[in-house]
Amino acid sequence: MSMRPRNAAEVKMSSERMYQIIRYPVVTEKSTLGSQFGQATFVVDLHATKPEIKVAVETLFDRKVRAVNTLRQKGKVKRFRGRLGRRSDFKKAIVTFEDGGDIDVSQGV
Repeated sequence: MSMRPRNAAEVKMSSERMYQIIRYPVVTEKSTLGSQFGQATFVVDLHATKPEIKVAVETLFDRKVRAVNTLRQKGKVKRFRGRLGRRSDFKKAIVTFEDGGDIDVSQGV
């Protein structure tokens, strides 16, 4: 049984895996407000861990990360042409940077 890395120093991954972890940035009113406090929000892979997310963001955006907070959101049940369908589950990561400030989310991803 393989152990998942407990901290960012133990994480070793390829650049391809980094781009698989960080799917796309979340651009909403709430996430834009967080950028004033040195935070950025991303949709990430469902199986990504906090240390993996930290290493991926530090490498792709060349910024030091102070904290990573994650949440898993269940997909909504929606109706389309009288039939029930379901949106996919997803995971969001709110990344706080050491020096504050915001990043250009279109730069790294």
